[in-house]
Amino acid sequence: MREVTGTERLFLKNVWWPLYRNLDHLHPEYEVPDWRGRSYFGDFAFLPGHLRFILEIKGYGPHVTEMDRTKYSNELNRELYLQTLGYRVISLAYDDIASRPEICRNLLQLLFNRYLTQQHPLEPGALEEAEVIRLCLSSMQPIRPKQVATHLCMDHRTAIRILHSLTQKGWLRPIYSGAGLRVHQYELIRNTWDLIN
Repeated sequence: MREVTGTERLFLKNVWWPLYRNLDHLHPEYEVPDWRGRSYFGDFAFLPGHLRFILEIKGYGPHVTEMDRTKYSNELNRELYLQTLGYRVISLAYDDIASRPEICRNLLQLLFNRYLTQQHPLEPGALEEAEVIRLCLSSMQPIRPKQVATHLCMDHRTAIRILHSLTQKGWLRPIYSGAGLRVHQYELIRNTWDLIN
């Protein structure tokens, strides 16, 4: 195994440790033979159970300005080959890890939450709330209680209760309309998700 670089230490310090507080299932300088039979070292492999992720930290110089057409093709072929082996390849910009690690933390958490179960008990309604947030993200426009009720196969009152809960938690903002200023739609509060953009 090769020695962990300063870039990889920075990833651990700024991104991984603040997010997970452990190094479980994380393997630095993970060796995988590429399609040519040559050794390829991924910066990290995250191998929880049957899931397989390769995390790559890419600096602008080595991965853009210092790369010729052959190196570029080889890199894309290597990433595609890793995916044929069942790895999900995650590329992170060195500049984000150094200057804006909260972006990396939030994006990794969003990605891994799709695959990993929580280690602590969920609060009642947490799954429904998470699904409403996903619905908001996928529609990219305000949602109505009827959409939530239809999407989650629930009654209208339960959908309203979930929307109110997300509003109180600061995730959603009600949109008032009509003479009586009634709430007919809810939108995701954008500054909550600025770090994704």
